[in-house]
Amino acid sequence: MPAYNAAKTLRQTYDEVRDQGIVDHIILVDDRSRDETVNVARGLEGVQVFVHEKNTGYGGNQKTCYRLALEAGADIVVMIHPDYQYTPLLLPALVSMIANGLHPCVLGSRILGGYSLKGGMPLWKYVANRWLTFVENVMIGAKLSEYHTGYRAFSREILEKLDLSANSDDFVFDNEMLAQIVWHGFTIGEVSCPTKYFAEASSINFSRSVKYGFGCLSTGLAFRFGKMGLMKSRLFFPEK
Repeated sequence: MPAYNAAKTLRQTYDEVRDQGIVDHIILVDDRSRDETVNVARGLEGVQVFVHEKNTGYGGNQKTCYRLALEAGADIVVMIHPDYQYTPLLLPALVSMIANGLHPCVLGSRILGGYSLKGGMPLWKYVANRWLTFVENVMIGAKLSEYHTGYRAFSREILEKLDLSANSDDFVFDNEMLAQIVWHGFTIGEVSCPTKYFAEASSINFSRSVKYGFGCLSTGLAFRFGKMGLMKSRLFFPEK
Protein backbone atom coordinates (compact mmCIF):
# COMPACT_ATOMS: atom_id res chain seq x y z
CA MET A 1 0.00 0.00 0.00
CA PRO A 2 1.64 3.27 -1.08
CA ALA A 3 0.06 5.68 1.40
CA TYR A 4 -0.31 9.44 1.56
CA ASN A 5 -2.97 11.07 3.76
CA ALA A 6 -5.11 7.93 3.84
CA ALA A 7 -6.10 7.90 7.52
CA LYS A 8 -9.85 8.10 6.82
CA THR A 9 -9.96 5.13 4.44
CA LEU A 10 -7.05 2.92 5.49
CA ARG A 11 -8.90 0.78 8.02
CA GLN A 12 -11.76 0.03 5.61
CA THR A 13 -9.28 -0.96 2.90
CA TYR A 14 -7.32 -3.09 5.35
CA ASP A 15 -10.43 -4.89 6.64
CA GLU A 16 -11.52 -5.88 3.13
CA VAL A 17 -8.00 -6.99 2.21
CA ARG A 18 -7.88 -9.30 5.24
CA ASP A 19 -11.42 -10.55 4.56
CA GLN A 20 -10.25 -12.11 1.28
CA GLY A 21 -8.20 -14.65 3.21
CA ILE A 22 -5.38 -14.89 0.70
CA VAL A 23 -2.92 -12.21 1.84
CA ASP A 24 0.10 -13.37 3.81
CA HIS A 25 1.76 -10.03 4.46
CA ILE A 26 0.70 -6.37 4.24
CA ILE A 27 3.22 -3.57 3.74
CA LEU A 28 2.32 0.10 4.03
CA VAL A 29 4.83 2.74 2.98
CA ASP A 30 3.93 6.23 4.16
CA ASP A 31 5.24 9.13 2.08
CA ARG A 32 5.25 11.71 4.87
CA SER A 33 1.50 12.01 5.33
CA ARG A 34 0.18 15.10 7.09
CA ASP A 35 -2.66 13.23 8.78
CA GLU A 36 -2.84 10.22 11.13
CA THR A 37 -2.09 7.58 8.48
CA VAL A 38 0.99 6.24 10.29
CA ASN A 39 -0.74 6.01 13.67
CA VAL A 40 -3.71 4.20 12.14
CA ALA A 41 -1.42 1.81 10.24
CA ARG A 42 0.58 0.96 13.34
CA GLY A 43 -2.63 0.01 15.09
CA LEU A 44 -3.54 -2.59 12.46
CA GLU A 45 -2.55 -6.19 13.13
CA GLY A 46 0.08 -7.70 10.88
CA VAL A 47 0.95 -4.55 8.93
CA GLN A 48 4.60 -3.74 8.26
CA VAL A 49 4.85 0.06 8.35
CA PHE A 50 7.69 1.94 6.68
CA VAL A 51 7.84 5.75 6.88
CA HIS A 52 9.87 7.82 4.42
CA GLU A 53 12.05 10.50 5.94
CA LYS A 54 10.92 12.88 3.19
CA ASN A 55 8.20 12.88 0.55
CA THR A 56 9.47 10.93 -2.46
CA GLY A 57 6.42 11.08 -4.71
CA TYR A 58 4.03 8.38 -5.89
CA GLY A 59 6.64 6.55 -7.96
CA GLY A 60 9.26 6.81 -5.26
CA ASN A 61 6.81 5.32 -2.79
CA GLN A 62 6.18 2.34 -5.06
CA LYS A 63 9.90 1.69 -5.44
CA THR A 64 10.13 1.24 -1.69
CA CYS A 65 6.97 -0.92 -1.64
CA TYR A 66 8.32 -3.36 -4.20
CA ARG A 67 11.77 -3.50 -2.61
CA LEU A 68 10.29 -4.36 0.78
CA ALA A 69 7.95 -6.93 -0.77
CA LEU A 70 10.84 -8.74 -2.44
CA GLU A 71 12.86 -8.60 0.77
CA ALA A 72 9.89 -10.19 2.55
CA GLY A 73 10.00 -13.11 0.11
CA ALA A 74 6.75 -12.38 -1.75
CA ASP A 75 5.93 -14.53 -4.78
CA ILE A 76 2.98 -12.36 -5.87
CA VAL A 77 2.75 -8.65 -5.06
CA VAL A 78 -0.44 -6.59 -5.34
CA MET A 79 -0.43 -2.82 -5.17
CA ILE A 80 -3.68 -1.41 -3.84
CA HIS A 81 -4.22 2.18 -2.76
CA PRO A 82 -5.34 2.60 0.87
CA ASP A 83 -7.71 5.39 -0.20
CA TYR A 84 -10.37 2.76 -1.04
CA GLN A 85 -10.73 3.90 -4.64
CA TYR A 86 -10.19 0.31 -5.80
CA THR A 87 -12.05 -2.56 -4.18
CA PRO A 88 -10.01 -5.27 -2.41
CA LEU A 89 -12.77 -7.73 -3.37
CA LEU A 90 -10.91 -8.31 -6.65
CA LEU A 91 -7.74 -9.53 -4.95
CA PRO A 92 -8.54 -13.25 -5.48
CA ALA A 93 -9.18 -12.67 -9.19
CA LEU A 94 -5.93 -10.77 -9.75
CA VAL A 95 -3.81 -13.16 -7.73
CA SER A 96 -5.30 -16.34 -9.23
CA MET A 97 -4.39 -15.28 -12.77
CA ILE A 98 -0.75 -15.00 -11.74
CA ALA A 99 -0.72 -18.08 -9.50
CA ASN A 100 -2.20 -20.22 -12.28
CA GLY A 101 0.39 -19.05 -14.79
CA LEU A 102 -1.99 -17.12 -17.06
CA HIS A 103 -0.22 -13.74 -16.83
CA PRO A 104 2.69 -12.48 -14.71
CA CYS A 105 1.04 -9.04 -14.49
CA VAL A 106 -2.66 -8.31 -14.00
CA LEU A 107 -4.39 -4.91 -13.92
CA GLY A 108 -7.72 -3.89 -12.46
CA SER A 109 -9.20 -1.94 -15.37
CA ARG A 110 -11.78 0.80 -14.79
CA ILE A 111 -12.58 0.87 -18.50
CA LEU A 112 -13.63 -2.76 -18.96
CA GLY A 113 -17.28 -3.08 -18.03
CA GLY A 114 -17.90 0.65 -18.26
CA TYR A 115 -17.26 1.36 -14.59
CA SER A 116 -15.23 4.54 -14.95
CA LEU A 117 -17.96 7.10 -15.63
CA LYS A 118 -20.44 5.20 -13.44
CA GLY A 119 -17.93 5.43 -10.60
CA GLY A 120 -17.65 9.18 -10.95
CA MET A 121 -14.59 9.62 -13.17
CA PRO A 122 -14.72 13.17 -14.60
CA LEU A 123 -15.53 13.20 -18.30
CA TRP A 124 -12.32 15.01 -19.21
CA LYS A 125 -10.28 12.33 -17.43
CA TYR A 126 -12.18 9.58 -19.20
CA VAL A 127 -11.56 11.15 -22.62
CA ALA A 128 -7.87 11.69 -21.83
CA ASN A 129 -7.57 8.10 -20.57
CA ARG A 130 -9.09 6.66 -23.73
CA TRP A 131 -7.01 8.84 -26.07
CA LEU A 132 -3.71 8.21 -24.27
CA THR A 133 -4.42 4.48 -24.13
CA PHE A 134 -5.09 4.37 -27.88
CA VAL A 135 -1.85 6.22 -28.67
CA GLU A 136 0.19 4.09 -26.28
CA ASN A 137 -1.21 0.85 -27.67
CA VAL A 138 -0.07 1.99 -31.12
CA MET A 139 3.42 2.99 -29.94
CA ILE A 140 4.00 0.08 -27.57
CA GLY A 141 2.17 -2.58 -29.52
CA ALA A 142 -0.03 -3.79 -26.68
CA LYS A 143 -3.83 -4.06 -26.52
CA LEU A 144 -4.68 -2.82 -23.05
CA SER A 145 -7.98 -1.18 -22.15
CA GLU A 146 -6.10 1.35 -20.00
CA TYR A 147 -2.56 2.12 -18.82
CA HIS A 148 -3.54 4.37 -15.94
CA THR A 149 -5.09 2.18 -13.27
CA GLY A 150 -3.45 2.09 -9.86
CA TYR A 151 -4.58 -1.48 -9.12
CA ARG A 152 -1.83 -3.88 -10.17
CA ALA A 153 -0.54 -7.36 -9.39
CA PHE A 154 2.92 -8.66 -10.28
CA SER A 155 4.83 -11.89 -10.13
CA ARG A 156 8.14 -11.92 -8.32
CA GLU A 157 9.84 -12.66 -11.65
CA ILE A 158 8.73 -9.33 -13.09
CA LEU A 159 9.83 -7.28 -10.10
CA GLU A 160 13.23 -8.95 -10.11
CA LYS A 161 13.64 -8.42 -13.85
CA LEU A 162 12.74 -4.73 -14.07
CA ASP A 163 15.27 -2.02 -13.24
CA LEU A 164 13.03 0.59 -11.64
CA SER A 165 15.87 2.94 -10.67
CA ALA A 166 15.53 4.93 -13.92
CA ASN A 167 11.78 5.37 -13.51
CA SER A 168 10.20 8.63 -12.46
CA ASP A 169 9.31 9.26 -8.83
CA ASP A 170 6.12 10.96 -10.03
CA PHE A 171 2.83 9.51 -11.31
CA VAL A 172 4.23 8.54 -14.72
CA PHE A 173 6.10 5.75 -12.90
CA ASP A 174 3.06 3.52 -13.45
CA ASN A 175 3.15 4.07 -17.18
CA GLU A 176 6.88 3.51 -17.44
CA MET A 177 6.59 0.26 -15.53
CA LEU A 178 3.98 -1.16 -17.91
CA ALA A 179 6.12 -0.19 -20.90
CA GLN A 180 9.08 -2.00 -19.33
CA ILE A 181 6.96 -5.10 -18.75
CA VAL A 182 5.95 -5.21 -22.41
CA TRP A 183 9.53 -4.46 -23.47
CA HIS A 184 10.77 -7.57 -21.65
CA GLY A 185 8.14 -9.76 -23.29
CA PHE A 186 5.81 -10.32 -20.34
CA THR A 187 2.07 -10.51 -20.92
CA ILE A 188 -0.48 -8.37 -19.08
CA GLY A 189 -3.97 -9.50 -18.12
CA GLU A 190 -6.88 -7.28 -17.11
CA VAL A 191 -9.88 -7.67 -14.81
CA SER A 192 -12.91 -5.39 -14.88
CA CYS A 193 -12.75 -3.20 -11.79
CA PRO A 194 -15.42 -0.92 -10.29
CA THR A 195 -13.92 2.29 -8.93
CA LYS A 196 -15.05 5.15 -6.76
CA TYR A 197 -14.37 8.87 -6.92
CA PHE A 198 -15.06 10.68 -3.65
CA ALA A 199 -13.51 13.32 -1.44
CA GLU A 200 -11.01 11.04 0.31
CA ALA A 201 -9.93 9.20 -2.85
CA SER A 202 -6.64 10.34 -4.34
CA SER A 203 -6.80 12.12 -7.68
CA ILE A 204 -4.39 14.43 -9.48
CA ASN A 205 -5.55 17.83 -10.70
CA PHE A 206 -5.69 19.08 -14.28
CA SER A 207 -2.19 20.56 -14.43
CA ARG A 208 -0.61 17.41 -12.98
CA SER A 209 -2.69 15.35 -15.40
CA VAL A 210 -1.32 17.33 -18.35
CA LYS A 211 2.23 16.72 -17.12
CA TYR A 212 1.41 13.04 -16.69
CA GLY A 213 -0.02 12.86 -20.22
CA PHE A 214 3.13 14.25 -21.78
CA GLY A 215 5.16 11.82 -19.67
CA CYS A 216 3.10 8.91 -21.03
CA LEU A 217 3.68 10.06 -24.61
CA SER A 218 7.41 10.41 -23.92
CA THR A 219 7.49 6.86 -22.57
CA GLY A 220 5.72 5.53 -25.66
CA LEU A 221 8.12 7.34 -27.98
CA ALA A 222 11.14 6.06 -26.05
CA PHE A 223 9.75 2.52 -26.39
CA ARG A 224 9.15 2.84 -30.14
CA PHE A 225 12.48 4.54 -30.87
CA GLY A 226 14.23 1.92 -28.75
CA LYS A 227 12.71 -0.89 -30.79
CA MET A 228 13.79 0.91 -33.97
CA GLY A 229 17.34 1.31 -32.69
CA LEU A 230 17.12 5.10 -32.77
CA MET A 231 17.26 5.76 -29.03
CA LYS A 232 18.46 4.02 -25.91
CA SER A 233 16.42 5.21 -22.94
CA ARG A 234 17.54 4.09 -19.49
CA LEU A 235 14.03 2.73 -19.01
CA PHE A 236 14.78 -0.05 -21.47
CA PHE A 237 18.57 -0.03 -21.63
CA PRO A 238 19.80 0.17 -18.02
CA GLU A 239 23.31 1.42 -17.44
CA LYS A 240 25.70 -1.37 -16.58
